[in-house]
Parts: sequence; C-alpha cells; structure tokens
Amino acid sequence: MSLYLVPKSLLYVEAVADHGSIQAAARAIRISASAIDRQIKLLEDRLGTQLFDRQTTGMTLTTAGEMFVLFARRWQEDETHLLTEIRQMQGVDFGHVRLVAMDSLVNGLVPRFLASVARDYPRVRVDVEVATPDGAAELLDAGQCELALCFNLRPSRDIHVLWSAELPLFCVVAPGHPLEAEDSVTLRQVRAFPIAVQSRALAIRRMLEARHSWMFEDGPPPVVTNSLQLVKQLVIAGNHVALTSEMDAAPELHSGQMRAIPVTGTNIAAQTIALAVNARQSLPRIASILADHLAAEAEGMLADIRQSGTCTPGAADGSGA
Repeated sequence: MSLYLVPKSLLYVEAVADHGSIQAAARAIRISASAIDRQIKLLEDRLGTQLFDRQTTGMTLTTAGEMFVLFARRWQEDETHLLTEIRQMQGVDFGHVRLVAMDSLVNGLVPRFLASVARDYPRVRVDVEVATPDGAAELLDAGQCELALCFNLRPSRDIHVLWSAELPLFCVVAPGHPLEAEDSVTLRQVRAFPIAVQSRALAIRRMLEARHSWMFEDGPPPVVTNSLQLVKQLVIAGNHVALTSEMDAAPELHSGQMRAIPVTGTNIAAQTIALAVNARQSLPRIASILADHLAAEAEGMLADIRQSGTCTPGAADGSGA
C-alpha cells in the first residue's frame, strides 16, 4: 500500500533510471511516455541542468539525476515508515523492518528467522542486506536499517545491543579429515593443513593476525576470501580447514557435513555475536517485536547445535598455540 506522498516527477525520474528509457519506464509503470517526458523536462528546466544523458542506446543519469533518484528513494522510505507507524498505532501487525546480517548467516539463522516472521506476521515486510560487521555498523549509524545482527561488533555509544552471545573459536573440518578424531586442537595443529581464511574485511581475520600473525606466514598457502559461504564449501570439499564459530557453521554441523573441534591454547579469543539497534532512534513497535523473535531464534540455534554433540566449547588450557 502507498500513501502516494512522493511527487510523481520523482517517481518518473526513478522509473526512467531503473528501466533505461522513457518508453520502457512508461510500459513498466503504465503512464504515457509523453507525460513522463513532460515532467522530466519541466524539472530540468527549473533546475537549469539535465537529469539524464540522452543517447541512442538509452538514457543514463547525470550526477544531478543520481541525486534526484537518491532523494526519491529516501522519500519512499519515509512514506513507508509513516504508514508503518500509523498501522502500529491502530494495533495492526503491519510494517517494514530492515535487517543487516552477515554472509555466513544467510543459509542458517536468517532463513529460520524469516520463516517464523512469515508464519506469525505475514503482513510484515523484512528487507535483508548482507554486509561486513563494519558495514553493518555504518548502515545502523546512518539509519538505513532498524536491526543489525553481526559478529564482533565494535562498542559505540550510538549503538545499543539488545542481545549478544560469546562464541568460542572452533576449527571446522569435513568428516574423515585427520583432525576429526581430536577432542581439541591447537593453532599449530590447524596450520599444518591447507586453511581457508577470512579477508581483513572480517574482524576474526584481524583478531587472528593481531594475536597469531605467524599463521599467515607458516604452512601451506591459505585461501583468502570475504565470503564465509565459500570458506564453508572449501571445508566441506575436504581439502581445507577453517577457524570460525559454531553459529557460522550451524547448518553444516546439523547436517553432518562438518565437525567443529574446540581450539585451545594461549591467547585464544572468543568471538561475539550481537543484535543491535541505533541508540539515537526510537524503534518501531514491529521492529522491537521482530528483534525479540530474532534473539530467540539465535538463542535456540546456539542451544540446538551445542546440545547436538557436533561441537563442544573447550576452555583454554594454557598450552602453546
């Protein structure tokens, strides 16, 4: 549902930008091409600058046009937010919530959460964007999402954590790997094998480099990627090991595609996972409700995986790394 508060001229500019020409935009939004052309030319006359570069192959945005499209999308987000607030005041379970999550969670926790939302709140729209922890904090700070679920979130006075949990460090391996029979492993045992490691865009890599820089110098050359999905696929294939948390690998641990072995030794730091909101903004009622749902799903997934016996958190034993 729309309140139709966004000026038509802005919608026309956005439609032409999305579809590449006035004719294609006209077909998509069912408005005559002449009406769209007239409104865009009127805007350009008032501004004294072009919003589009017109070429035989289509129309592309100028810098001024890009500013207008950004303005139009912000206006539409404000309209959606207003409608959500009004519906919630009326006691209707209706709304729009934007969630930022990590790549490693998109085949485990996030689908589980979205399934519960679809079941319990079928009229609520949830937008999910995948980002790094740093990127999630930036989106949260800019007000471009209501909820952020990420690992190793940096403390900030502008970010309020609703739920968090500590995640011990594990080495994940495929069934049949030489390390599978171990009750725990040290980093030196892990590094004797080909390893898939996260890029510096992820906090776990920076943490390992700061405490155990030798890992990236000794042993077989690592595969480096910013995709936890790729890391997991390399492990499942049986040729690589990886260092991560049980939350990262929960679906694969449940399915038996991986086993998680506690990493012990000196200076082994646990990761954290946190569900956070912008402390400067009030949270819409439906976003608060979904935040409770997401925290409950996260707790439940951790409990399930820890009770299944596929991984057992180990305590640092003071032995060498």
